[in-house]
Amino acid sequence: MGADRVGGVRRPVRAVVYAACGIVLLAGCASMPDRGDLRDVESTPRQDSQLQVFAMPPREDASPAEIVQGFLEALTSDDPQYATARQYLTGDASGDWRPERSTTVLAGGPDIQVDRVTERDSTDNYAFTLTGSKVARVDGEQSYTPMGGHYSQPVHLTRDKKSGQWRIDVLPQGVVMGQSDFQRNYMSVNKYYFASNTWADAAPSATAVADPVFVRRRVDAMTQVVRSLLSGPTKWLEPSVSSSFPAGTALRRGVTSLVPDDQNRLTVPLNEKASGVGREKCREMATQLLFTLQNLTPTVDAVTLQGADGSTLCSFESGRAETVATRGSVKRPDYLYFVDDKQRLVRIADTGTASGAEPVPGALGEGVQKLQSAAVSWDERTAAGVGSDGGSLFVSSLVAGSALDAPVLQSQSQGKAEDDRLTAPSWDARGDLWVADRDPARPRLWVLEQGGGEPLEVKVPGLKGRVDAVRVAADGVRIALVVKADNNSKSLLIGRIERDEKAGERPVVSVLGLRSAAPELEDVTAMSWAGDSRLVVAGREQGGVQTMRYVQVDGSTPEGPPPAALTGVQSIAAAEDDRLPLVASSSEDGIVRLPSGAQWQKVTKDGMAPVYPG
Repeated sequence: MGADRVGGVRRPVRAVVYAACGIVLLAGCASMPDRGDLRDVESTPRQDSQLQVFAMPPREDASPAEIVQGFLEALTSDDPQYATARQYLTGDASGDWRPERSTTVLAGGPDIQVDRVTERDSTDNYAFTLTGSKVARVDGEQSYTPMGGHYSQPVHLTRDKKSGQWRIDVLPQGVVMGQSDFQRNYMSVNKYYFASNTWADAAPSATAVADPVFVRRRVDAMTQVVRSLLSGPTKWLEPSVSSSFPAGTALRRGVTSLVPDDQNRLTVPLNEKASGVGREKCREMATQLLFTLQNLTPTVDAVTLQGADGSTLCSFESGRAETVATRGSVKRPDYLYFVDDKQRLVRIADTGTASGAEPVPGALGEGVQKLQSAAVSWDERTAAGVGSDGGSLFVSSLVAGSALDAPVLQSQSQGKAEDDRLTAPSWDARGDLWVADRDPARPRLWVLEQGGGEPLEVKVPGLKGRVDAVRVAADGVRIALVVKADNNSKSLLIGRIERDEKAGERPVVSVLGLRSAAPELEDVTAMSWAGDSRLVVAGREQGGVQTMRYVQVDGSTPEGPPPAALTGVQSIAAAEDDRLPLVASSSEDGIVRLPSGAQWQKVTKDGMAPVYPG
């Protein structure tokens, strides 16, 4: 925690640690590293991600303030079961405390404020209040949710009648720590499940959907992630995905840790719930594991699933997982697309230059219909474009000589402003086309099955404002919406797509569970998916600062540096394959791109609305 607050005054707390000949001596009360030279241990700065930190037990005759501070420091250690933290509690409090229930993240860590002496005439009771500014909460499912507001929780201490030592007997459930400690202790990992709400006849194979969770970074993260995968998807995602692991599947009793062998194969012993699964089902289970584990570490090349009796259910290599399910982040696009100065849809090789730009084959590249924005299907065989007036949506095959048919959708807006008509369209990997009509009188979100036919109006219950931009994830399960409120501010929301299909009727499509993905931005100007659970966003921070950053679908900030600053951002294009450069349209520089490790580079001044497939 790095500091406490006693009587309203912040006071730094440091632990000096010395290790020699296998004997560890401690001056003070805090967390200590398991290796290294004489050093101070503080919670505020980020620490080396490989440095493992262990907690120290309470010292003899520690004061109440030291006990509380030591307990908070112990929460930030890498003690798997918080055994040392429990030494700061009474026996009853330790038995009732459930650290796995939640982790509350505070901006600067909890402050310790003296509350009162519970009994003025007694020296055996003492009370504090932990306070701070809430940033986020990780629940029992390990799911992250941004939060705001004030944190205030009581902590009560009592003096043990036999030993005379102070111990905590009342404390909040779960774990509480500062944001920097959270970043040091926890990491985000994508679990993978299969989309269950796409139109079946459009699905040649299963689609993998990322479900991000946070696990403790250095507390056997691999085993944590496998247990989390087996327990099923988070409640937010559960209605739209399925798992191939039978209900109740868990690690075999007695299995406490999973470690790959020297051939990079991980053996996963399962309980009796997995017994009797067929070979095809086992391959699906193995695919979920491989996608999940490779998101954690690239060193796992294969998995072997075992039944409760130790028999092999199946073995599967990572190279074969793509034959079972697809992921949007795996396919590398052939081209980058944009609208040129003649308002045609053109393309360049993903590593090429603007001098190599060529009109796309078919009607949208011929310039007969002038465009203001476009989207290209994931297989790069079909394109959709919004006409230059923003009122009509066209779909055309990317085949030479293909004709331009009538618009598949027209805005109902009677307003003069183009910004009150259709948004740029977006494709999912199943071939469904999404677009919003910004008609002020009746704003609506639409989806066109396979890019044509009668448009389906999408229900968005709880939406406050109108959809100003839409980008659907490749999996067809999650959708990113820029929503414009009545006060003209624009926020980024992530929704879950659900389809209620009834025999003989068209499905009812809804976007549910809207949640903020960029709570720190009060005016989002552009966004794009940039991975299985990551987006890149341009907008204005509270206070007026323009910025560009990566965000996770759960509202957390991914590790790594943000994109280099760029002014006048109008649109962003990011490939699901993060090896490809980020591309943007700027009011000052035209189309620019950001190769890895470089600065923004101009592609062309005469172009707009760049997009990768999707």
